Amino acid sequence: MSTDFETLTTEAYRPELADIDRQPTLDIVRLMHAEDARVPAAVAGQLPRIADAIDAVADRMARGGRLLYLGAGTAGRLGVLDASECPPTFNTAPGEVVGLIAGGPAAMVAAVEGAEDSAELAAADLDAVGLTADDAVVGVSASGRTPYAVGAVTHARARGALTIGLACNAGSPLAAAAEHGIEVVTGPELIAGSTRLKAGTAQKLVLNMISTVSMIRLGKTYGNLMVDVRASNEKLRARSRRIVQLATGAPPEEVEQALGATDGEVKNAILTILGDVDAGTADRLLTQAHGHLRAALKAAAHA
Repeated sequence: MSTDFETLTTEAYRPELADIDRQPTLDIVRLMHAEDARVPAAVAGQLPRIADAIDAVADRMARGGRLLYLGAGTAGRLGVLDASECPPTFNTAPGEVVGLIAGGPAAMVAAVEGAEDSAELAAADLDAVGLTADDAVVGVSASGRTPYAVGAVTHARARGALTIGLACNAGSPLAAAAEHGIEVVTGPELIAGSTRLKAGTAQKLVLNMISTVSMIRLGKTYGNLMVDVRASNEKLRARSRRIVQLATGAPPEEVEQALGATDGEVKNAILTILGDVDAGTADRLLTQAHGHLRAALKAAAHA
């Protein structure tokens, strides 16, 4: 693959920026801001593909599968970041969303020689976490040809898992190898070869969409309220009280009583108030509704 490296748009050299290091800082900042502003439009062109991939991810996760991100370098770090934010944000179970980076945890802060060039390493990493056909695997690579990312989706697809390839070049081997190919073409970077810039921003936006909208589909929200929150500190306890109040319109005393009765579980507290049920019934209805608050409320109304 190295012979066509110079043809990748993410690696293209821009001679008009050859004197950027001699420009005033404000001018450089303006240039960088203008480049970043191009990213949302590039993502917009892939929204139908992103939506299809999200529906497929949510379907796998609803039946017990996991969301697994794999990538090397910046792409791998962004996957690890998105995965690490899911437990505190959406109260996901440990291991429900996983980020794997070529070279392992050490590669988060330092390059691990040869790791990104090994498709076999990706297969081994997936096998080590017990890949199943219910899982959804997202290979992430700015170039769209990193062997680790391509190897991940190739191995996962062969095992029957859902596969998504996220790249920033058109006609990429990664998108071709995956069931769902997403190619957000962001063009040449401000600094040649630094795909942590526009390409990284595009990848972050798409990964945000995949995880966030999947969680909406899995019932982690009620409207635009994040109801599957675990109050582990005072800030989150205050947020829990506010979410219950916004969802129900109940006075502070009733909100506190509901949260106390449900051991701080926001969804359960909302259900006890809006569904006029006790804490035990709320827990049972939510379990039967697989955590979907709207479905549990409907069941409570017909009980």
